[in-house]
Amino acid sequence: MSSRFLNSILVLMFLTGCGGDYLPRPMGYNRIDLPEHTFESLSDSFPYLFEKPQAAKVEQDSFNLKEEAWINLHYQDMGAKVHLTYLPLGSQGGDVKLVLNDAVNLTAKHQIKAYGIEESVLLTPKGYTGVVAELSGEVPTQFQFFVTDSTKHFLRGALYFDTAMKNDSLAPVIEHIKIDMMHLINTLEFKN
Repeated sequence: MSSRFLNSILVLMFLTGCGGDYLPRPMGYNRIDLPEHTFESLSDSFPYLFEKPQAAKVEQDSFNLKEEAWINLHYQDMGAKVHLTYLPLGSQGGDVKLVLNDAVNLTAKHQIKAYGIEESVLLTPKGYTGVVAELSGEVPTQFQFFVTDSTKHFLRGALYFDTAMKNDSLAPVIEHIKIDMMHLINTLEFKN
């Protein structure tokens, strides 16, 4: 075979291989395998008890190491953390009005980027008062809550992700963790 013949075949293959209509592929979505909602009791070393999700590992909060009751529920497989901060109230600690004001202000700081903030007041099975805030838009925390007995104890939680992914892509994970957090709130019990 001559080189001229081979070159002709290559040119012919090149010209016929580039034809046809181009069709863009549809947008793909990340596959997210969410675990079952299973719970276990938190260790007895904190001034509060609740049933935590088995999918989350309890870690000491690295932001404030001297506060032993501040913990993170780390969802390693989902790249999420729920930061839990505990404050004693009354003669043991802070003024309830100041603590509540700080919690409301922390949520309000997200109004710049949030499309909306939906707050709900609730009463837990143990008789504690709680506020749940669901934030929409590209905010760093999409779900926040606090629960207090108004006299001795205050617990605040906020959901954060370790990724820069858009919140609409994280929506199934956010909804999954919201269910876990509502279970946490409903099983929360403060120690006296």
